[in-house]
Amino acid sequence: MRAICIVVDSAGIGAMPDAAQYGDEGSATIPNIAKVSGGLNVPTMAKLGLGNITPIVGVPPAKQPLGSFGKMHELSPGKDTTTGHWEMMGAKLDFAFPVFPKGFPKSFIETFEKAVGRGTIGNYPASGTEIIMQLGDEHVKTGKLIVYTSADSVFQIAAHEEVVPLEELYSICRKARELLQPPDLGAARVIARPFIGTSGAYKRTAHRHDFSLEPSVDTLLDVLKKQGVTTYGIGKIYDIFAGRGVDPYVTTESNADGMKKTMESLDKVKDGLIFVNLVDTDMIFGHRRDVAGYKKALEEFDAWLAGFMAKLGEKDLLILTSDHGCDPTFKGSDHTREYPFLLAYQKGRPGADLGIRQGLWDIAASIAKHLGRRYDRGTQFWS
Repeated sequence: MRAICIVVDSAGIGAMPDAAQYGDEGSATIPNIAKVSGGLNVPTMAKLGLGNITPIVGVPPAKQPLGSFGKMHELSPGKDTTTGHWEMMGAKLDFAFPVFPKGFPKSFIETFEKAVGRGTIGNYPASGTEIIMQLGDEHVKTGKLIVYTSADSVFQIAAHEEVVPLEELYSICRKARELLQPPDLGAARVIARPFIGTSGAYKRTAHRHDFSLEPSVDTLLDVLKKQGVTTYGIGKIYDIFAGRGVDPYVTTESNADGMKKTMESLDKVKDGLIFVNLVDTDMIFGHRRDVAGYKKALEEFDAWLAGFMAKLGEKDLLILTSDHGCDPTFKGSDHTREYPFLLAYQKGRPGADLGIRQGLWDIAASIAKHLGRRYDRGTQFWS
């Protein structure tokens, strides 16, 4: 008995009713990509019912969808990875993680520099690829850490791997995590952003590592692990939950790597939860407003999905979803406040309209039910 939950990071299906409060009215990641690019070619997800959720150019509604379909109203405020994944596993937030549009307070930066024994440069919102081009030479020359943030609740630390060895960078991030605590400085994530290369040609590596706050309540992952159920994390799942409730886990270098490891997980996990995050749609294409790249990533995932579904058994539950939006057709470079899409599939179970779910935690409730476990938050899809 397995449940496989795959999060296509940032693949929102349309603006939520409160999107205007976030400046995101009119955002709709998947529909807008399809609209401006002449249509999406995602026949596998179309058969599951993706086009039944909302009109999408190139994705006709299925007359007899193989899967159940809907979208989810996020109850927590915010529009970030941590908030979305936590609520998905049952930890609804009553507050939004703080953001730092003017950088982090001088008092914190001074305390941080003293704690880690290195100076800093930057400390403003920036694109990660751009800031290493702008400040990379100074960093290499001085050894000062490049620190920056974004529209998300993050404190990011970039360093050249030949200037600051990986283990030192990770240690520095752990110290930052200790210092950045709620309420005022409780950034959701501290992120190590190592890079390599020479002046004018700096390039980030796959050695990124996230150091998250821990959920304040037991998530479904905690409950399953305590009961001896396998909770296999793929991608940044381990990092998002600060390791809690995730055992074992593997990291990924790309969506292609993530899909390969997800396929391999079927041979490794015969019972339990396989929880996957595919991040390229967000990190590489959404934030950079790359419509063509995002479209290609969705279509590549869909092509892979057909082969993956063929390997599933009658006792396997497959859930496809997202954690927020990041509309590449939209202004700026930030996440967008959108409904995550929801597709649920089990061989032999007829498809159904799941409507608008009140909370992403319905996924946790449905996984718990499928695995024969009890979890008190959320409402399962099927009675």
